[in-house]
Amino acid sequence: MTNATLHTNHGQIEIELFDEDAPRTVENFLKLARDGFYDDVIFHRVIPDFMIQGGDPTGTGTGGPGYTFEDEFNDHKVARGALAMANAGPNTNGSQFFVVTAEATPWLDGKHTVFGRVTNGMGVVDEISSV
Repeated sequence: MTNATLHTNHGQIEIELFDEDAPRTVENFLKLARDGFYDDVIFHRVIPDFMIQGGDPTGTGTGGPGYTFEDEFNDHKVARGALAMANAGPNTNGSQFFVVTAEATPWLDGKHTVFGRVTNGMGVVDEISSV
């Protein structure tokens, strides 16, 4: 497993990435991060007690990297602490992702690729969620 750290103005969020369960998604996320794509990008969609969403360089919810790629569904649930791809329907993953703050969101299971989980910093996620 690969680890990553999201640096926010509220603190750091440490994430374990699921290389084996979502290899293309993890590869895409890491490449965008290494290329500076996510630098200074905000969490543009914040829904308390549900999730925080980021990864859009325009900050509008409509931006992305200029390409899409296929879903990589796996056995991981879209539940508290999960890192998952935001999408506009099947096989429309790009750069936007979300971190779940709700305990469980079973209606999203099988609709979003879960590619990691927060291992440290859920307090930071919760703080962002309350802004």
